[in-house]
Amino acid sequence: MLDVQQTNTLIRQAKAGDNAAKEKLLTENNNLIKSIVRRYLGKGVEYDDLYQLAGMGLLKAINGFDESYGVRFSTYAVPMIAGEIKRFMRDDGSIKVSRAIKAEAKAINKFIEEFSAQHGAQPTVKQIAEKFSMPESQVVFTMGSSCMPVSLYSQGEYKDESTGELLDKLPCEDRQEELIERLQLKTAISKLCERDKKVIMLRYFRDMTQSEVAAMLGVSQVQVSRIENRIMETFRKELTG
Repeated sequence: MLDVQQTNTLIRQAKAGDNAAKEKLLTENNNLIKSIVRRYLGKGVEYDDLYQLAGMGLLKAINGFDESYGVRFSTYAVPMIAGEIKRFMRDDGSIKVSRAIKAEAKAINKFIEEFSAQHGAQPTVKQIAEKFSMPESQVVFTMGSSCMPVSLYSQGEYKDESTGELLDKLPCEDRQEELIERLQLKTAISKLCERDKKVIMLRYFRDMTQSEVAAMLGVSQVQVSRIENRIMETFRKELTG
């Protein structure tokens, strides 16, 4: 297997147009590609097509990788490969969200923004359920159809050793899919500027209100709300393609 230095050298060569370097990277990452492809078998797409999509994702990862990210190429490549497959399955019709659910999700997101601006904190799932007269489980499902539930994943630099991650407390039969999503989120957060990163960490991993974050950063609650909304929109675009 290639070490980090050898991999980075090949990536630089591939970016410069060296097809042999690209082929070498594809070969060396073949097991990684296959491990991700296996997660999407049985969902209406043939293995060969999945493998080809995964290869395209790896090539995109090669073109987009920057050594300054401070992560291994394989770590960066996983969400890129998975994202390529997910985009195809979504656009091809294998994964669909009904118009009714999309409309509900839009209404819920609007309510959350208005509630947050008025109260300085996001509403609870119970409050949302009461507002829209629907079960709490339906609220969670509807919200999940339009965006990634960020607060379930890694607690990053603000990790609390005594509580651990919320994800670790949930029952789960398949952790590999969640690992892929966790890596996607980690990559997205790593690209944020320091202020934006701190807002996300304090809001979602320390469970602080917007007012508390505003006081800590020396800005207004409205500014924190705007920063948070902008970051969430960036995440939605990056993580869902």
